[in-house]
Amino acid sequence: QLLGLSIVALSTVTRFGLHFTLISNIAFESNSYKVIHNTAFRVGMCLGMTLILAALLSSMATVRESERLTAMGFFCFALAFCGLIPAAFWRYSHRTEVEDSMMDVYDFVYEEVRKNASSFRRQELTAIHETFLCCGKRSPFGETADVERRTCLPGRPGAAEEDCLREIQDFLKKHMGFVSALLAITICF
Repeated sequence: QLLGLSIVALSTVTRFGLHFTLISNIAFESNSYKVIHNTAFRVGMCLGMTLILAALLSSMATVRESERLTAMGFFCFALAFCGLIPAAFWRYSHRTEVEDSMMDVYDFVYEEVRKNASSFRRQELTAIHETFLCCGKRSPFGETADVERRTCLPGRPGAAEEDCLREIQDFLKKHMGFVSALLAITICF
């Protein structure tokens, strides 16, 4: 039950967390992030609910000493296992797809603001900077663009030096670390 609840909690954070919903609301048609975001939530909820149901059926089977409930519990565990294997395979075979799609969204918004200063995307870029506590993209030549001066909040210590692409990458590495650990523990169980 704890594993099921953990998966449900992680899926809920992934779906409704500020960092993820901000990027999902901005995602444009040709970007795959919105599809990945919604699919991850649905798959996580289904796996979590299946594990919770399996645990409840197993508990009831133990108390009632029922062979049918035991069989139904094992069937639910088998369904969960059959769902976890493809999820783990996708996670390891498409390691950078989520990261790339999130960075594509940031690049798209950044370039839209750079091209058109009065664009409504400026508010979205400012929201990304506030959420990820970062400011713009760093040039290898050390110059800052006018975009950073217009969309980065003054007075945030440390935020002005942080590259948003690096911050998005670091945030996702931490989150995907939790996902990988939970997948591994659940598969082993």
